[in-house]
Amino acid sequence: MAPSRPKKESASPTPPSDDAAPKDQSENSKIKRKRQSQSCDACRARKVRCARENPDDPKQSCKHCIALGIPCTYDYQPKKRGPPNLYLRRLQEAQAAQAAAQVQENGTADVVVQSPTTQKSASPSQSAMSVSPQIPTPFLESALNSVPPSMHIGALPPSRYPIAADSFHTQFPSMSPMTPTSFGPQQNGRSSRGDEQPAYSQTNEPFSTYPLFNWSYKQHQPLPIPTPTAIPPLSYYYRPHRLEEIAPRDTMLLIIALFFDFVYPLTPCVHKPSFMADVHSRREERDPLFFALVMSTVASTLVQVPRSYLPMERHAVRKLAQTCHEASRHISVASYDPPTSMHVVIRYLDCVYHFCEGHDATQHAAFGEAAHIAVTLRMHEELSYEGLDLIECEVRRRTFWLLFGADKSMSILLGRPICLRDEDTTCNFPRELDDEYITPSAYLPQPHGKTATVSGLNYTSRIFALLGEILVRIRVDKRSPPQGQFLTARLEEVQALHQRIVSALAHAPEPLRLKQTHGHNAPPEYGGAGFRQATFAEVKDFFDNPNASRANALNPFLVMQANLYVTQQLVRFVIEQYRDELVTSLQGSIDESRVAEDRESVASDLLNILHSIPIQSIATNGPSLVHKVRFVASTLLDAVRKAETAPASAARAHAYLWDFLSILSEIERNYLLDDDRDGSSSADGMPLIGGS
Repeated sequence: MAPSRPKKESASPTPPSDDAAPKDQSENSKIKRKRQSQSCDACRARKVRCARENPDDPKQSCKHCIALGIPCTYDYQPKKRGPPNLYLRRLQEAQAAQAAAQVQENGTADVVVQSPTTQKSASPSQSAMSVSPQIPTPFLESALNSVPPSMHIGALPPSRYPIAADSFHTQFPSMSPMTPTSFGPQQNGRSSRGDEQPAYSQTNEPFSTYPLFNWSYKQHQPLPIPTPTAIPPLSYYYRPHRLEEIAPRDTMLLIIALFFDFVYPLTPCVHKPSFMADVHSRREERDPLFFALVMSTVASTLVQVPRSYLPMERHAVRKLAQTCHEASRHISVASYDPPTSMHVVIRYLDCVYHFCEGHDATQHAAFGEAAHIAVTLRMHEELSYEGLDLIECEVRRRTFWLLFGADKSMSILLGRPICLRDEDTTCNFPRELDDEYITPSAYLPQPHGKTATVSGLNYTSRIFALLGEILVRIRVDKRSPPQGQFLTARLEEVQALHQRIVSALAHAPEPLRLKQTHGHNAPPEYGGAGFRQATFAEVKDFFDNPNASRANALNPFLVMQANLYVTQQLVRFVIEQYRDELVTSLQGSIDESRVAEDRESVASDLLNILHSIPIQSIATNGPSLVHKVRFVASTLLDAVRKAETAPASAARAHAYLWDFLSILSEIERNYLLDDDRDGSSSADGMPLIGGS
């Protein structure tokens, strides 16, 4: 049996008695006068003026609640100042427990006593802003180990969907009005009592990338303290936080700076001026979802930058990355409705974090969330961008095309279906403008001769779009193999795709072009133990020496060159593989020597690319580039196995394979933050060929 509602909402379905009528009318008149003189709960929490069309109609919602689409309630009860009367509280809780037990026994009670404890915890401004002093300040230190062992029995607030168990419930202990917040016992010289906590309002801040997430409507439910036998609700962590709860602010700002130095050129999913303006204005202290965005940004950065840039041990870096990810996850899962582009960015960064940490299944789950939230927001449709400010438009476009490329990459490397198909996409490529030339209301002209950093993402997206076209044809043909004239037509389509991928970067801007190229035959100085030893030493210096020069790693265009040209060779290799399958189906056989030459040509071109780009720029790409190279290099094993029939070709393939994987496996090893998986490596050791 669900408990009854408070008296001010006690519109019972059964008519009251004649004796109770005058009393009810008196109470209703008091409630009416009260509602005329006070603001609704949401407006009170947001510190804005509550306005109704008809002030005399107590049932009418105010304009703000109508605009936000939230319930307009008047549940706020002013609290008495001073310390709580614990003796009186125990008596009231005992009375509530006795009443609840009586209701369970006979099922005839019409009224459930609601303790002032429960009523006090229902204040919207208190529920989100107060935190138990027994919970330690660090965000993810286990709260369940620090709560008192005693459990209080009380009445459960009315539920929207009541169930039988609601009639008897082990209630969380309520919070005292004197409970300090997680921000510390004092703020700006003021007492941190709940009744003096400031309620943050939604303001249109300058350079704000994302709309300030409306979290006031989530404060209508009391914020309970977790007990050893109960799981905290999703909204428990959804409250304002400070960066200092995770790590010193200077450390967090250093990591954010490393994000823009090393990660941002390949992952431009935020608008730097507005993002940094929000960080410096401490937006995370009034917008929990922005705090989650910062946490995901920090977590993904920690697993992608050289550790020598961080004044921490490897285990400390890994622990901080895990803490930041979990902090973001706890907050963001409680805020999916309504979905925003910030959710998509957060989940994409989480996907990168899990990929670098080797959490394969969790990585795919995070990607699935990001992709489906993006589809829910219709980020794949250009029409959905009408009416949005220009910063929001560009953040959405960039994030969508990052997801699009990751989808195609996982599809080919892991043999999985495509989630975001090219034929369903009408979203334009991002504007080739640097962030400082994008404002909420206007696109400023890019200086003549200055190539925008986002151009690398655009060219990569074009290459992945070609990969999407060939993958769709491969999937369709596997289900229903083409024959006759359809097979010939398909072969012509694949040949056209091959020409397009070979010439995809012919018109790339000068900063994205390779500075030197070589023929199909790699020079002899590219191989051998001397070259490998020198490259290993440079890689080790890059990751371990804080004083090493990082000019090449900090050059965004050199970093993007490695990603662009390696991805191009990967797609070229996939197209040539499928072209050979179609030729075999059409002619019944294929020239094995020509196939071997084509494979060797791809491997040689790929090796030339890797040698034309500084090793620091290659290493900055991290494990994602290693996986692409490994996918191509692993196919050369077939040529190695043919050493008896084609010794010269097999020897060259073996040399290419050695150079590919011995160097790149060392790069991949340096990104591992788990000491248990950090095996010793040697420039002369044959690396294992695995992964995706």
